Amino acid sequence: MKFRPCIDLHDGVVKQIVGGSLTDTASPDTNFVAEKPPAWFAELYRRDNLTGGHIIKLGAGNDTVAKEALAAWPGGLQLGGGVNAENAASWIEAGASHVIVTSAVFKDGEIDMDSLRKIVDAVGVKRLVLDLSCRRRADDYYIVTDRWQKFTKVVVDGSILQELAAFCAEFLIHAVDVEGKCRGVERELVARLGRLSPIPATYAGGISCMEDIHLIEELSGGRLDYTVGSALDIFGGTGLHYSEVAALSR
Repeated sequence: MKFRPCIDLHDGVVKQIVGGSLTDTASPDTNFVAEKPPAWFAELYRRDNLTGGHIIKLGAGNDTVAKEALAAWPGGLQLGGGVNAENAASWIEAGASHVIVTSAVFKDGEIDMDSLRKIVDAVGVKRLVLDLSCRRRADDYYIVTDRWQKFTKVVVDGSILQELAAFCAEFLIHAVDVEGKCRGVERELVARLGRLSPIPATYAGGISCMEDIHLIEELSGGRLDYTVGSALDIFGGTGLHYSEVAALSR
């Protein structure tokens, strides 16, 4: 179990955004807007040798700064946001260790296996991370796409995790309902992922303090990695010190 750092980009700036508030027509609810450029955060992660983190492009206007961040920590960060079969290889060439894909592999609320296979053909299984970020509906967690606004028909359960594991190296799962709120983790989802994921998986959402990190370890049996955003002091938070979390990961 280790800490996976993040760089979330919106309008070319590092931000921490409340999950589910990002749309095409309205400004999202934002916890933090950085004064430092994205490459500064990438250099920080490189200094601390924190591998497996991710850059997520939230909408247009982020390509240039994303490439600058990748250049600052080549091979140390994954890249997601608008990735498809046509551009996936170019992001690997730009320095991403992996590409992260969600919306490009769904069509009409179902998994588009043809699109998924095309992305695998472009970069290979070992370079692909599938983002299975989800929201709760009734008693299940459904994968959501298009900036977490659209529910698919796909439930995050053992059978779907087993099926998709054949096409990727890792899963990235944001618990969208608690993302950015610093009010605690989605316990049931954490336990489910720890019990059922057959490949490495990273959980994000709701982490507010060190106790939440220990809870993830307990509920998942230490099988999940985790990422922290709004609670970290480098993102304006008060619940966790970046240096402490980085040292814990080492």
